[in-house]
Amino acid sequence: MPTYEYRCLNCRKRFDLFLSYSDYGKKSVTCPHCASANVQRKINRVRVARTEAQRLDRFSDTASLEGMDEDPRALGKMMREMSSEIGEDVGPEFNEVVSRLESGQSADDIEKAMPDLGAADSGGSDL
Repeated sequence: MPTYEYRCLNCRKRFDLFLSYSDYGKKSVTCPHCASANVQRKINRVRVARTEAQRLDRFSDTASLEGMDEDPRALGKMMREMSSEIGEDVGPEFNEVVSRLESGQSADDIEKAMPDLGAADSGGSDL
């Protein structure tokens, strides 16, 4: 049986209720805490399965990148979202850079503070 989540509009407490599909919408629902019938069903989040290409496609819009160089927090947020979508461990240096961006530190200041950044893989230090 599915579990439905409700909130009582009188006492403001939340509760779960197991109802069969045939009972949903027909059976009256009352709050187990105060017995009020003044309840509201909460709609849970919905997850949508997407391919890796679909997940990364939302980052291909270059218009969304405008102004990122002036807003380190937005850049850090976007980089965090990208690493989450990739689903791979990107390493401690990446996490350090993103944390610094999210705190508001500029990319130039991060490069100065971390001069060896990227030296092992490309010889450069581009963020």
